[in-house]
Formats: sequence, structure tokens, C-alpha cells
Amino acid sequence: MNRKPLSLRDYLLMSLIAVVFGIVFLMAVYAGTALTAVLTPMGLGILGYEPFYGIWYSAALVTTYMIRKPVVGVVTEVATALVQILLGNMFGAIVLISAFIQGMGVELAFFATRYEKYTYKVSMLAAVITTLLSFVWTGYRANYLAMNWGIVLSIFVIRLSSALFFTGFVAKWLCDKLNEAGVLNHNLKESDAVE
Repeated sequence: MNRKPLSLRDYLLMSLIAVVFGIVFLMAVYAGTALTAVLTPMGLGILGYEPFYGIWYSAALVTTYMIRKPVVGVVTEVATALVQILLGNMFGAIVLISAFIQGMGVELAFFATRYEKYTYKVSMLAAVITTLLSFVWTGYRANYLAMNWGIVLSIFVIRLSSALFFTGFVAKWLCDKLNEAGVLNHNLKESDAVE
């Protein structure tokens, strides 16, 4: 585990990721809103945002992979939510809580390896843990216990699929490509990056 204090470069990188992902996240919110509008007449509007959850988990994974220090994923995820709010996310300040939970989910996966493994196994674990935590949070807010169990199961399956694809695979793949190009300067052993 890298115990060195965060450097100016780390803070700048976290800020850059927060701004870039804040814009991407907001675009995903609008896409989810559009899909919700399409699905609502069929009684499936609650599923509209689910395909985009994996995108919303990605900033924490990218930051943790790039900086390799504890807590940076949570901080960046919350900063990304703040950027969204400032840009006009219609959900308001509640996204800060969601972002904290999402960041914690990703951090827990890397914490389990003492921030020493950056493999697909860990990124997929991050996707699963974050899905579980966010599912409990949204289930509490939306009262999933009062809903049809088929819909609740659909929410979970779609959200998990999105997380595995966008967070577990795409975000990790992007980081690996940046590392291979020498942008990150992480001399990873192949077993630490590719498994």
C-alpha cells in the first residue's frame, strides 16, 4: 500500500477526473431520463437509469488505479457528484450520498488487496460490491420491499451487468491502455494487472 501523502499531481489528477467524469456522468443522467420516458408507458420507467450505473461507478475505479492510494476513489467520486450538481443534475445534493457509497464500494475491493492488485478480478469485485451497496441504498430510498419482485430482480440484474461491463471491464481496460502507453508510469507486474 502506498502510504505517501497525496502530492499536488495527485490532487490535480483527481480534479481532472472529477470534471471529465462529472460531464460524462451528467450525460448518462440525461440518457437515463430519456430511457425512463420511453419505458414509463410500459410500466417499466424505474428501469430507465439502470443501464448507466456502471458508468457512475467508474471514476472511483479509474482514480484508484491511477493514484494507488486509499480514499482517492471516494473523494473523486464525491467531487464528481459535486461537478454534476454544479452543471445541473436534477437530483441535487442526494447524489453526494450516492457517490460516497459508490466510492466506498470500489475502495473496499482494492482495500481487500491492500491496494496492491489491479487485476480484472479486483475490478470485477469492485463492480459487484458497489452494485450491492448502491442496491441497498436505492432500495431503501425507493422502497423495493413494496415493489413487484420481478421488477426488483430486473433492477439488480441490469445494474450488475452495467457495473461489470463499464466499471469492471471498460474502466479497467482504459487504465491498462494508459499504463501500457506509459502515461501512468506504473511498472506493474503482469500478474498484478492482467489476471
